[in-house]
Amino acid sequence: MPDEPPVPPVKPPIRPEQDAGAGGAVVAERKTQQVKPPSLYQVVLLNDDYTPMEFVVMVLQHYFQRDLETATHIMLKIHHEGRGVCGVYPKDVAATKVELVLAAARRDGHPLQCIMEAA
Repeated sequence: MPDEPPVPPVKPPIRPEQDAGAGGAVVAERKTQQVKPPSLYQVVLLNDDYTPMEFVVMVLQHYFQRDLETATHIMLKIHHEGRGVCGVYPKDVAATKVELVLAAARRDGHPLQCIMEAA
């Protein structure tokens, strides 16, 4: 066995109450950070007399990942009550979905209105 260098002994850590003569050592306490979840916004489609129901169902399926049955249910709620919540998202995601829906409606020549409001 070759000569191994000697391992220096490990001194135990000094606790602040033991270190009275250290010349005013400062002990910093860690504060746990509290992270707030992002504010949520609901994306709402508003009823109008011109946008076809099939287009609204397509928008709900394509931009909000709703199945046919759920999309039809939301579309009927919009038709009968004048508005319907498509989903609840963080602010940036909700704003993006609103812009995508409005762009699709304008591209197809429909006056469909989509808004976001605090949930």
